Amino acid sequence: MWGADTRSADRRRLVRRALTSVGTGDRHEGGDGDAHGGGAERDASRLWHVTLSVSGKPAPLSEVRRGLEQLAHDHPFLLTSRYADDHAEIRYWEEARDLHDAAAVALRLWGEHRSTAQLPPWEIVGLEVIDRATYHQRVAEGYGPPPAHPVGVHPY
Repeated sequence: MWGADTRSADRRRLVRRALTSVGTGDRHEGGDGDAHGGGAERDASRLWHVTLSVSGKPAPLSEVRRGLEQLAHDHPFLLTSRYADDHAEIRYWEEARDLHDAAAVALRLWGEHRSTAQLPPWEIVGLEVIDRATYHQRVAEGYGPPPAHPVGVHPY
């Protein structure tokens, strides 16, 4: 079973990878000798709610479910997945410095784990990344996505 320390380490490793691979172009080099600029500001991160939608040719439901369960096992930060034979939706919280980093990680998730989790060869057809405050505001006002309950992999 995965412990909280392992989940945190996995999340930090993914965030670090995103931070080194995505630049927004609005940062400048700091005067403290840090080539990346920013020091503590650069390390500050926030939580982002991510909804990733994928779609493609129909696949056996048992294979879709198995692939999503493997993805959830490999990345325990995934909250919930819903699926049908030709599409799926994955929802989770991502810790990242900004929206660009959270989106970059989300856009790589399906492709990078397609073979290891034996996911269907579907394409990403939708992505929503919102900050924590916006997510909670939407839920409170009754028009946002319902809280990810129950957690896990479920058919539509």
